[in-house]
Amino acid sequence: MADLPVHTIVFEILTRVPAKDVGRSKSVCKQWYALLSTQDFRVLLIDDLTCSVHPIIFQSNDYGPSSIVTFPFHHHNNDVSILSHLNRLLCVCLNHTYELLLWNPTTTAFKHLSTPDSHGFYINNLDAIGLYVDAGDDYKVLHIKRRSGVLGVYVYSREVDSWRNIPFITRQEYLSPHFNWSAGTFCGGTLYFTVCECWVGGTNVVICFDVNSEQFKEISFPPVPSTGMVQGVLVNVKNELHMFASTGMFEMTIDLWTLQGDYWIKVLSCPPIPPISLSLWCDITHYVTNGNWFVMTKLGKLFTIEMDMKPFECFYPVTWFRGFKGAVFVETIVSPSI
Repeated sequence: MADLPVHTIVFEILTRVPAKDVGRSKSVCKQWYALLSTQDFRVLLIDDLTCSVHPIIFQSNDYGPSSIVTFPFHHHNNDVSILSHLNRLLCVCLNHTYELLLWNPTTTAFKHLSTPDSHGFYINNLDAIGLYVDAGDDYKVLHIKRRSGVLGVYVYSREVDSWRNIPFITRQEYLSPHFNWSAGTFCGGTLYFTVCECWVGGTNVVICFDVNSEQFKEISFPPVPSTGMVQGVLVNVKNELHMFASTGMFEMTIDLWTLQGDYWIKVLSCPPIPPISLSLWCDITHYVTNGNWFVMTKLGKLFTIEMDMKPFECFYPVTWFRGFKGAVFVETIVSPSI
């Protein structure tokens, strides 16, 4: 133990302490405050054989050496889909049973969310998931379920460890499987979902869920061309909602938008990107750092776009990989359970 760094010892101890006590531990001394406030961004990737975590090295704009992660829960051949993430917790689905779990990859703690009365079971391409924290600091999961033309909306509370139904009035056409719902992105007390019709020229909207009033509303999509495929990736940056809007068919154009009130303001555009395979469209994510804009997939960087945008030098937050097999997260000791 004498040879271990102090921060390693402290971290190992605090991973076994309730989350509320960890927050108070920041006031012990400057060293503990720095340790518990440090954001170490990592990308977790899952394939058929391994689950690995790679640090993101922003100085070189690449992934660092990987470390293998052992799933702490039962699974079949790594059939684990990552659906959403918030404050370093991941919401995942076990594909062979459709069960939902909350999982902290740093501490390996996890919590089953499925119940005998059929709550907490997820079906890909029909359901949508969003993680959020309400005004009472209760971590919650919003589960939107589409079953045979019927939409049900349910909220799981970590504090009371149970599900409940809430009303959701929306346009009937959004219940159709022709519409693709993204995972929810939490920003400023609201969960945002992109809802996109699965063909060229289709309808694209954003559904907003106020987490405290539990009311839904619809706002428009950014005014992007509808002459090709459209994909909107939402990102929370310093509690402001941004969207990377990708459009095109053979060549792809990406614009960065920010939400002000209920309206989108274009921040910047990138030059047309050379053709990419359609399979990669489902994996695209982004981050901006050191004056460069990176278009990424699970396989690595697709493109690097140089830009002179100093306000975005620290645009580190990254969305989840749309292929359900990866997520960017920050190491933490927040527990999936109270």
